[in-house]
Amino acid sequence: MGDARTPFVHRPARRDRTPYCQEVFATFGATLLSENVTRFRFWAPISKRVALDIEGTDPISMRKLEGGWFEAEAHCGPGTAYRFRVAADLTVPDPASRALRGDAYGHSLVVDPHSYHWRSTKWRGRPWAEAVFYELHVGALGGFVGVKRLLPELVDLGITAVELMPISAFPGKLNWGYDGVMPYAPSPAYGTPDELNELIDTAHGLGLMMFLDVVYNHFGPEANFLDAYASSFFREDAENAWGRAIDFRRPEVRRFYTENALYWLEEFRFDGLRFDAVHAISHPDWLDETAAEIRARFEPQRMVHLVLENDDNIASHMRHGFFNAQWNDDAHHAFHVLLTGETDSYYKAYADEPASMLARCLGEGYAYQGQPSPNRGGKPRGTPSRDLSPSAFVTFLQNHDQIGNRAFGERLITLADPRALEAAILVQLLSPQIPLIFMGEEDASRTPFLYFAEHNAEIAQSIREGRKREFRHIAAVGDELPDPNDAATFQKSIPTPDPDIAGERRAFYRRLLATRRRYIMPRLDGAKSIGALAIGKAAVVARWKLADGNVLAIVCNLAKEPVIWEAPLGDHIFQSSEGVHQALTGGVLPGYTAVAVIDGRASERAPS
Repeated sequence: MGDARTPFVHRPARRDRTPYCQEVFATFGATLLSENVTRFRFWAPISKRVALDIEGTDPISMRKLEGGWFEAEAHCGPGTAYRFRVAADLTVPDPASRALRGDAYGHSLVVDPHSYHWRSTKWRGRPWAEAVFYELHVGALGGFVGVKRLLPELVDLGITAVELMPISAFPGKLNWGYDGVMPYAPSPAYGTPDELNELIDTAHGLGLMMFLDVVYNHFGPEANFLDAYASSFFREDAENAWGRAIDFRRPEVRRFYTENALYWLEEFRFDGLRFDAVHAISHPDWLDETAAEIRARFEPQRMVHLVLENDDNIASHMRHGFFNAQWNDDAHHAFHVLLTGETDSYYKAYADEPASMLARCLGEGYAYQGQPSPNRGGKPRGTPSRDLSPSAFVTFLQNHDQIGNRAFGERLITLADPRALEAAILVQLLSPQIPLIFMGEEDASRTPFLYFAEHNAEIAQSIREGRKREFRHIAAVGDELPDPNDAATFQKSIPTPDPDIAGERRAFYRRLLATRRRYIMPRLDGAKSIGALAIGKAAVVARWKLADGNVLAIVCNLAKEPVIWEAPLGDHIFQSSEGVHQALTGGVLPGYTAVAVIDGRASERAPS
């Protein structure tokens, strides 16, 4: 915690502290100093004066400090509602609000981070090798209370890590997740901070890790008041996909987000974070700096895991040990082209030899490791990744982006042959890369996952028009494009099990994850690829040497036509349909099938 003279000096973690010791470290916002005394700190570099407006009392003039900081102490405690007056006619919520009354336009609330009494006090997390992710939208599943009710079913399925899409507060009661404007405040639309604590506490009691998706690359288009008092939070000379880039050159900005990451991990005891679209962060050195601080603060007492989404494919973040893994968008795109035949939009970069692209992802991590990309005008994309562990990549067949970014939010179950999809699921769940399942996949849900929000009329109309422009290449979209601001769009996005095959599909996932738990997880640390290649237009074979010396081989054919292929050595641990392994012994890999085998006798030769 910095003082009035040095607001950015962070007190180093005590080595004797318990893993969950909650020290006061906040540079920003309201910090409870005692039961009835709260310190308020606010960065407003373009404001000449700021007053603290506590509801029901006269405004309190805040003391101006160096560097654009304002500070005040007040006799008030938890639950106190407040705002900052930055002009005679404008009060704003605290950008570091720990809780809100109402939505992002409402009052900030003082919070006591010690008020919740944790039950799972011995929880220290789980090893990264045991991670099987389930990504979900909290609002679509009934808020924090609704997600808590779902947890036993996820444990039964074989899930070990629940990843919440962003929960930061936004205007209104509905939001897709990536329009938050209050990075510290759990959205009141999902529940209270204590209900979030209860969700995480319950998950830990069931042996589940809890992850949070955090957005540090932009703010939503509405209810962001920073321009009124801290316009230098943003750059005037650089933009990203959402507008002006956040200025990570400024120490105040860097500290704001570093403390946010620590806040979620400390006060709510999340087991890890997924950093959204970090390629849009102008100074990526901040990522490693923050990860290093997190590592120093928690290890070795607690297992904390950090994951990136990074379209730039920069392997050094994992190579240097700062981050556990990156989302493997390349693998998703290759799978998608093979399963659906779609080659428009960003899939055009995977249209040529998609099986070879998938093989490279399974064997080396990234498909693009410096090669020219059609999606970047022929410019190189990515860095070499073949030296990284397979578990440095999170692999998925679907996620919020890859469904929600579609005009009509279709899931793979409506786009792909069901047999090919099951073969791809086998590859995803049994490869040594870390698997992620998107809510509803396990029940064969056919409901779309659409983009939805609740914005004011002007912004809502702008979004409608923007989406029509975005999807104008799709014939007859016109007025059929779902309206994000229509509450019915949200209702349509709630996953519903397929009444005909949900039970069968759930059993398929359960068997696969039990197989992963038995054969893959105990051998994952130290696993390495020993080669992968395409053996047909939609067929791939990949092999990995596991930590105990056994070799895992996966062979898949996502096309209808069979492929001639010599059977891999070893005994099969799973096949997507009966008879696949037997057919392989005859030199044929049937269409729409996959098989995984483990062999203790296989040599370290690349497949040929």
